[in-house]
Amino acid sequence: MADSPPPRAAQPSWRKPAAIASIVLLIAVWTALVGSLSGLVGGWPVLVQALFYLVVGVAWIVPLKPLLRWSETGQWRAPRGGSD
Repeated sequence: MADSPPPRAAQPSWRKPAAIASIVLLIAVWTALVGSLSGLVGGWPVLVQALFYLVVGVAWIVPLKPLLRWSETGQWRAPRGGSD
């Protein structure tokens, strides 16, 4: 019985490291943008500030879904008729 060669490991995709770098860059840019508005937002009433920071604190998540889909599948949009 001959020894068969070990199975080849799947090549890692370059998309995952690129997606991670993009997420870190997105967070850095978003933080700088929101931080640059702090002088303006600081003059608003406290409840309006809270609402603003709540919205911008969640809004950066919106572009993550297509970015993560791309890192997994290589496609930006879900296939038609998909459950996504």
